[in-house]
This record gives sequence, structure tokens and C-alpha cells, in this order.
Amino acid sequence: METPQSGGRAAPLLEVDGVTLAFGGVKALSGVGFDVRPGSITAVIGPNGAGKTSLFNTISGFYRPTGGSIRFKGQDITSVPAPRRARMGLGRSFQNIALFRGMTVLDNIKLGRHAHLKTTVLDALLYIGRASREEAELRRDIEERIIDFLEIDHIRHAPVSALSYGLQKRVEMARALAMQPEILMLDEPVAGMNREETEDMARFILDVREEWGVTVLMVEHDMGMVMDLSDHVVVLNFGQVIAQGAPATVQTDPEVVRAYLGSGDVDELRRRLRTSGVTEGSA
Repeated sequence: METPQSGGRAAPLLEVDGVTLAFGGVKALSGVGFDVRPGSITAVIGPNGAGKTSLFNTISGFYRPTGGSIRFKGQDITSVPAPRRARMGLGRSFQNIALFRGMTVLDNIKLGRHAHLKTTVLDALLYIGRASREEAELRRDIEERIIDFLEIDHIRHAPVSALSYGLQKRVEMARALAMQPEILMLDEPVAGMNREETEDMARFILDVREEWGVTVLMVEHDMGMVMDLSDHVVVLNFGQVIAQGAPATVQTDPEVVRAYLGSGDVDELRRRLRTSGVTEGSA
């Protein structure tokens, strides 16, 4: 697999081309375009209300754009429904935790695989043949890979409602991984977390790319984490791309500085990034 670090020129895995999204007379997105390369970590950032979650909802199929196109592995998926996109390899988490709080961790994670199951209703009701085999394979994959990978074996049978916020976010990531994604879409994966939880999640994001070969596309407000982890950063403001490129390039772009600070004070943005845990040259 070619990655940005290896200097490969692999074709984009995801292509967003001129995407526009309007609600009535209000444009949430206007001509948004960028590529996601295989094996990369791409971050979408921007001030509140910039259109980041609208973009995620459009890519994952919850919204249909009013203009432009989205291609996944070269195939136009602009009009493809969300469940089919999930089966194709676009798995995502949500900004607001969307777990079933009365169910256990294990059962919540298993729900992530439902899009890939071939069991018929009759098979499931009788729990014979293909249904039992799929259940056994599903449980083995989740327990031996995903739960172990995310270090949540000790809570597998706990109800989600009994977990801390940080662990719930980890379970949501586990459910997204159960979808067997080629692109893991993470909507603010560390929002509301303390520093230790943030560092753990950052480690998992790096490991899922490096050990599992999963491409990551994330929306995140934690600028320190974005600059540390990302290969490519896309900056939105008022629904438009105002800059994109390597983290070191983006964080010094005057348009980006103005979007975040209302001025062209690059040194002030650098100071804020260092306060978030990013040092000079780490991006």
C-alpha cells in the first residue's frame, strides 16, 4: 500500500469535486473539493458553523448534494444511499454519541456489521445454518480484533449507559471499525475528552492506519491533534475550502489565521497551537 509518507502516487480513494449543499436559500457547502489518498489521515477543520458536519453527512450519504460529485474508488456515489455506502467501505462515527445506551458494549459493536450480513429473516429467526456461522464469525472478529485493539475487553458486557464519556467514544469507534471500512470517518473523535483520553484516541487513530491499513478522514477541533496526526488538512470557512495541504503549510496560511483569529497574526495562531500541544516542526 502506498502512503503519503512513501511518496507514492496512488489514485485517490475518495474524490469530492465541487460539492454544493443548500437548505432552502442557505448554502451550507459551496464548491467544496479535495481528495483523500489511500493510507492517509486527512483532517477537515474550520470554525464553528463552517460546514464540516454537513460535509461529513454529504460524503456518508445522509445528505444529497445539490451540485458536484463524490467518487469512491473511482465510482460515482453521489446518489448512492447511505446504507450502500457503508457496505462499500465508508464507516463513520458521529459528533454526538449515537450508541444504544441500554445495550451492552458488545451488542453495540455487533450492530456495526449488520450492513454486511447475508442472513435472511428466516435464517435469523431459526438461528440455523448461515445465521449461526455468521454470528460465530462476527463474534470472533469483534472479540479477537476490535475489542482487543481498542483495549475495551474489561467492559465488553457492560451497558453503555454505565461508561464514562471517553469510553463511549471508544465504543463508537469500535462499532465503526466493525463495519470493515476502507475509509474510517471520525466526526470529532476527541471532543469532550480529557488529555489522557485524547492521547489514547490519537494513538488508536494512528494504529488503525498503520496496523490495519485503514484510511482516516476526520473532523476535529483539537488543533494540536490535527497537526500532529494528519498528512493532509482541509480548511473550511462559511462552507468553502479556504486552504488545504500539509499541516505545516496550512497553519501559516493567512486565510486560515483570519478564519480562526479574525486577524493575520500568524504568530498568535502558532502560540495557540503550541498551547494545544504542538511544538514547532512537529506538524
